[in-house]
Amino acid sequence: MASPPILINRRAPGVPFFAPLQNPPAGTARAAPSTLLFTPLKIRGVEFPNRIWVSPMQQYSADNGKLTPWHMAWLGGIIIRGAGLVFVEGTAVAPEGRISPEDTGLWEDSQIASHEELVKFAHSQGQKIGVQLMHSGRKGSCVALYLSTSATATSVAGGWPDKIVGPSDLPFAPSSPVPRQLSIQDIDEVVIAFKDAARRAVTAGYDVINIHAAHGYLLSSFLSPHANRRTDKYGGSFENRIRILIEIIDAIRAVIPETMPLVVRVSATDCLEAANVGPSWTVPDTIQLARVIRAHGVDLIDISSGGQSPAQSFNLLGSQSELAKQVKDDVGESLLVGCLGGITSGTVAERYLQEKRGDVAFVGRQFLKNPGTAWAFAEELGESIHMSKQLEWPFIGRGKRK
Repeated sequence: MASPPILINRRAPGVPFFAPLQNPPAGTARAAPSTLLFTPLKIRGVEFPNRIWVSPMQQYSADNGKLTPWHMAWLGGIIIRGAGLVFVEGTAVAPEGRISPEDTGLWEDSQIASHEELVKFAHSQGQKIGVQLMHSGRKGSCVALYLSTSATATSVAGGWPDKIVGPSDLPFAPSSPVPRQLSIQDIDEVVIAFKDAARRAVTAGYDVINIHAAHGYLLSSFLSPHANRRTDKYGGSFENRIRILIEIIDAIRAVIPETMPLVVRVSATDCLEAANVGPSWTVPDTIQLARVIRAHGVDLIDISSGGQSPAQSFNLLGSQSELAKQVKDDVGESLLVGCLGGITSGTVAERYLQEKRGDVAFVGRQFLKNPGTAWAFAEELGESIHMSKQLEWPFIGRGKRK
């Protein structure tokens, strides 16, 4: 009588702890996918099992820029349930580049280890993880938004209201701190800060980098003539206003692997066209920017909107995917586009991709409610996907009896 086979619970390679090998990883279609949403996507040297990407979402829970157990708990629950890519929240490239005192950072080497711990966990599950790099600019030194949506964090609360910077000395709102206009030397230092943070992100093991140039933060405010009133080489013309972003893209591309995807998030429009406040950033500007950044090694443009002024007027749900479609219609296959806004179901996400509003669906708030959103979208669409072994087996049956 033949001996029964020896069953071994194989471990994931390259991590300093035991984790079952997830092969294929959660979120991978079991058979040829019937949907675009669960069709794998390869960008440079990285392959994503599906096109549900988790948007960067601030948690206001870091300790001097370092990730805490909260980040592992919050993002870990998503990672094990099969999203195609998870982004860590907007991570500051300088202490004064945080939105709040409790934001994550990569402005110094001591912060790498906390990021590396999360990255190693993601990789132990066969999952991909990215980080968004940012500088808050004139919208920095805020208290956590769950305390107030408009209050400034004073020095007593760990803030830095006297160190706020921007392209010009114009505050975001009448009650906001007045920023100091960055000098040419200051701008050079910002570019270096982004480059150094990207280098640290590579050291931590991240798979993707996302440059935050949206929502009125520093790079976004340079893009917009509403916030940028400079008369030097960083202001005035379109080419001058995008200069700092292009310099940062080039600096980051030079220090990250050729195989590493690079994403840029932009506000397609300041949403100020009806506000009677003068020139602002508009969709035609974004289309023109998309044509430029693709030549500088950007792989995907992530389309959001607004955030430049309290005078903005826009409808959050669905409108941003329409903006993304305008960009996608122009760039075609030469640049990938991410769409977001109001994606609360697999049906909506799949429709957006089928209608060529984008190549990937960025989903945010739905993951706050349900870390198994990718799993739920798959079930809704009738797509059978692999799930983490520890979660999956009660639903599909135990191992074979011998």
